[in-house]
Amino acid sequence: MGLDPVVVPSGFDEESVEKQRFPTAADYACENSRCKAFEVWRRFSPENSLKIDDQQLRPDFIVGSDTIVVLDGRILEKPRDEGDAFEMLQLLSGRRHRVITAVTIVRAQSRESRTFHVETDVELAQLTPEEIWAYIRTGEPMDKAGAYGVQGYGGALVKRIEGDFFCVMGFPMHAFAEVLSDMVD
Repeated sequence: MGLDPVVVPSGFDEESVEKQRFPTAADYACENSRCKAFEVWRRFSPENSLKIDDQQLRPDFIVGSDTIVVLDGRILEKPRDEGDAFEMLQLLSGRRHRVITAVTIVRAQSRESRTFHVETDVELAQLTPEEIWAYIRTGEPMDKAGAYGVQGYGGALVKRIEGDFFCVMGFPMHAFAEVLSDMVD
C-alpha cells in the first residue's frame, strides 16, 4: 500500500460514550472510531504538529478504529480485570458471536472523513474453566475486546470464523485499502 504508519494512541475515553444511545452495536463502534480519530486529529491539526521520537509529524491521514464483540445483543469490550475476562470467555465458550470493527479515516488537512465497519461471525470452542484460566494467565486477553486475541494464543480457542479474519484481529485491511484508495483518488 506504500504507507509509512506511525502509531499514536488516542487519549479518547471510551467509557464516556453511552452504549444505549445507539440503535446498533455497529453505530456504537463507529462513534468510538470517529472519536478516537478526531482526538488524535486535534493534536495533529493543521496548526499543530506532533513530535514523536524527535520527529515533527504532519500526517496526510489519521486513522482510528474500534473493535467490539457482540453476543445476544450484549457488547463485550476489553475486560476490566481477570474476573471480567473469565466471565466473558465463559459466555463465549462454545458459542457463535459477532466481531465488529469500525474504522474512521480522516484527511488531516481538510478534516474530510469516512467511517465504515466490518462484521465477522466467530465461534469459540467449548472451553473448560481450567482452559479459560490458563489463557487468562498469559495476559493476552486483558486488552482485547471479548477477552481473546485471534492473532495470538487465543487463536487456539477459535473453532470457526465466517468473514474477514483481519476484522477479528482488529483492523480490516482490505476494506481499509478500498476506502483509503477512494479517498486518495
